[in-house]
Amino acid sequence: MNFQHIENLLIRYRGQAVAVKTISGGVYEGSITDVTNDYVALKLKNTGSQDDQVVILLHGIESVTALVRE
Repeated sequence: MNFQHIENLLIRYRGQAVAVKTISGGVYEGSITDVTNDYVALKLKNTGSQDDQVVILLHGIESVTALVRE
């Protein structure tokens, strides 16, 4: 995926819930907290009271799917 294209897509969905699939096969679901030209930061919701954050490099992203939370 073109890095500029994926960066623009992630900026459009900032603050919303997404699922990001990486080239290595990992799938991360969370809300986008930060987007740069190198990475995206996701706030993951855990079952406990703590929230975790994961940083994914743009060149490692295979796909992005917007999630509908009810």
